[in-house]
Amino acid sequence: MNIAYWIVAVPLALFYLYAGTLKVTRSRDQLRPMMAWVDRIPLPALRALGTVEVLGATGLLLPPLTGIALPLAPAAAGGLVLLQAGAIAVHLTGGDRRIALNAGLVTSAAVTLWLATGL
Repeated sequence: MNIAYWIVAVPLALFYLYAGTLKVTRSRDQLRPMMAWVDRIPLPALRALGTVEVLGATGLLLPPLTGIALPLAPAAAGGLVLLQAGAIAVHLTGGDRRIALNAGLVTSAAVTLWLATGL
């Protein structure tokens, strides 16, 4: 197995498992101190976003671990690239210029996508 893939994919997946679980389980009031943008989208969309993040994290880890449906790993990484591109757009259109975390996540997801193609 490609060690470089695991070095990048595991922390990325852990971040998305954490962030996605928060979005699925916590209220807007609990999320607002961490994510100022939560009031700009409907609650069902926020829950769906969290679900997509958890599924993306699962897609990064399970296919390479099990050897089943390996094309899902690069698909999950590509989906996370698109997700973060959308997150950057949401931040910038809302007047929030703090996108350093998003830039790091989109870069990590792109590297994971590139490494996943060699699995």
